Amino acid sequence: QVQLVESGGGAVQSGGSLRLSCAASGYTHSSYCMGWFRQAPGKEREGIAAIDSTGGTTYADDLKGRFTISQDTAKNTLYLQMNSLKPGDTAMYYCAALPCMTSVQALSDITKGHFENWGQGTQVTVSS
Repeated sequence: QVQLVESGGGAVQSGGSLRLSCAASGYTHSSYCMGWFRQAPGKEREGIAAIDSTGGTTYADDLKGRFTISQDTAKNTLYLQMNSLKPGDTAMYYCAALPCMTSVQALSDITKGHFENWGQGTQVTVSS
C-alpha cells in the first residue's frame, strides 16, 4: 500500500521560498513516477511537476523556473523547492505516486487526475 506524507508548508511573504517534502513508502521505485499538484479553493487541480525513476523531470510551463522537483531515493523522499513565491501560489499542495514510464506522462496523468495515490496535503499561504 502506497503511503505519502507531505510536510514543509507554511505562511510566507511574497518573494519568499519554501521546500516541501513528501515521505513515500509501499511502492517499487523503478515502476513509479512521483509528482506534485496543488489545488486552491474553488479552483481546479493544477499539475506542478513530475519526476520519473531515471530522474527525468517535467514541469508545468508557467511554473518552470521558480519550482524545482527532486527526489532522494535513499530516503524515499520527494521534494519541491519553491522560490519567488507569489500570492497566486497559495493552495494546498499534494504529492502523488503513480505507475508510469516518463515524467511527461506522469505530469499529464496528474493534471487529469489519473492517479490513485496521494497524500493529505500541506498548506502554502503566500501574503503580499
